[in-house]
Amino acid sequence: MDSTFYYGFNQRINQNLRGALKPEVVMRVRSQAAGFWRVLGFDKYTGQGWEISRNDDAFKLTRPKWSYQFYLNPFPNAPRTQEVIQSYTIVAQLPNLIPALNKPKELYFPSPEVAVDAEGGLRSPIELAAGMTYTVISNVPFRDRALLNKTGTDYPKNIRKFYLGVPPEIIEKVRAKTEEILQARTRVAKSERAIDSPYEKALYLAQYLKQNPNYKIEKALPYLEESEDLVEGFLFGYKNTQAGKKVTGGYPDHFSTVLTIMLRSIGIPARMAGGFDTGEFNPFTGLYVVKNTDAFLMTEVYFPKNGWFAFNPIPGYPLIPASVEDNQTFSALESFWKWIAGWLPTPVRSGLDAVFAFVLGWIGLILGWFLGQFAKGWVGLFTGLISAIAFGFLGWLIWQLWRKWRYRRWLGKLPPVEGVYQEMLKDLASRGFAKQKAQTPLEYAEAMRANHATDEAEVIQEVSQAYVRWKYGGEMGNLNQLRELVGNLRRSYLRKLKNFR
Repeated sequence: MDSTFYYGFNQRINQNLRGALKPEVVMRVRSQAAGFWRVLGFDKYTGQGWEISRNDDAFKLTRPKWSYQFYLNPFPNAPRTQEVIQSYTIVAQLPNLIPALNKPKELYFPSPEVAVDAEGGLRSPIELAAGMTYTVISNVPFRDRALLNKTGTDYPKNIRKFYLGVPPEIIEKVRAKTEEILQARTRVAKSERAIDSPYEKALYLAQYLKQNPNYKIEKALPYLEESEDLVEGFLFGYKNTQAGKKVTGGYPDHFSTVLTIMLRSIGIPARMAGGFDTGEFNPFTGLYVVKNTDAFLMTEVYFPKNGWFAFNPIPGYPLIPASVEDNQTFSALESFWKWIAGWLPTPVRSGLDAVFAFVLGWIGLILGWFLGQFAKGWVGLFTGLISAIAFGFLGWLIWQLWRKWRYRRWLGKLPPVEGVYQEMLKDLASRGFAKQKAQTPLEYAEAMRANHATDEAEVIQEVSQAYVRWKYGGEMGNLNQLRELVGNLRRSYLRKLKNFR
């Protein structure tokens, strides 16, 4: 593998390659929203890699001589989208593939023509040289989980033709394994109802690959034999291993390949997409600094009347890539209140007005009394301050009790093993060791070894492993022992805190 150029930016990619990239900044991006800077897509699985089967079917676009503007896809194909403007500055030379956020509709580019390939990738007639700057405007679709769960399986003929292909030698074996994983899920859920939505199946399978301890990122992976299939080796074991040793898992990009083929094996259209992760945000310049090591492959799944949405099964990455939803902090609350206002009948609105007036009246009386104390000299001043402190302490105490009650109520609704695990995470977070979203339970437990004594690290490891075994195997384990371990971990911390004081 080339140590500076990412192997995935080609018409064909060979995932039997071995090696690593040397970090190098390749571009800087200014964007209204974070996201996956998509470069190209692949539809045909070769057994040990991918290729673009319709590479020569790219649609060519020519811009006017007086403008740098290309109109690409002005009509959004999702129910709800958000316009996002991005400006890219190339730092190190890239191939003639133009990175852009999902669903680009306009491109401002310094060449007389560009092309759009069958997988939605943008192509330039020349390589992207260092110093080049261009701008993209995308109609990025919102990821509405409730809506995507209702899309069904009425796939267009063209989608079925190109995005369901699996080698006949492995399809039955992979399908059986995939269905076994989905059926096992019902053993750890509160309901025996199987997953029936393609979206939930994709989500669960991606989580399974990301967190299952049987499938890890392997740093020294054996080479595939000429007739050996990558997906089969990843799931069931590679051939070129030491005698008696079973090796599963693979390189980061292999996880996405396996998820894509697993989905195809059960009739869900999927493809591979290559591009760059968001990169490191520089708060002083407002730019995302993107390196060649930020490049990877990710699975895209098709949903009728909504288009393609990405899932990332690679350990250490967020399951759902960053997108416009991350910038919509109050959108759900705003929509909820608008919905309430539109449906409440007049008598109910009148009743709520009376309640609000009563509450505001009491608040006004308390504030009026408090402010009136300051007009009574020093005695009034001290009375007011003492009252303010007392009310503040009482409010804080009520708030803490309410939070504790709410937390205990939430834990009580969880399955027992998950409740114990979440309780441990909360205790550790209170000490400054919060689990990152991108970390799997076992990755988090391993990271805790550097910050805890050996006996504490072993407890964290044991509880995390019990949670993973329950989550992906339905093993309940010894609940009393797990609760005792978490209790001992808390008491150990309190003893250390007391001795420190």
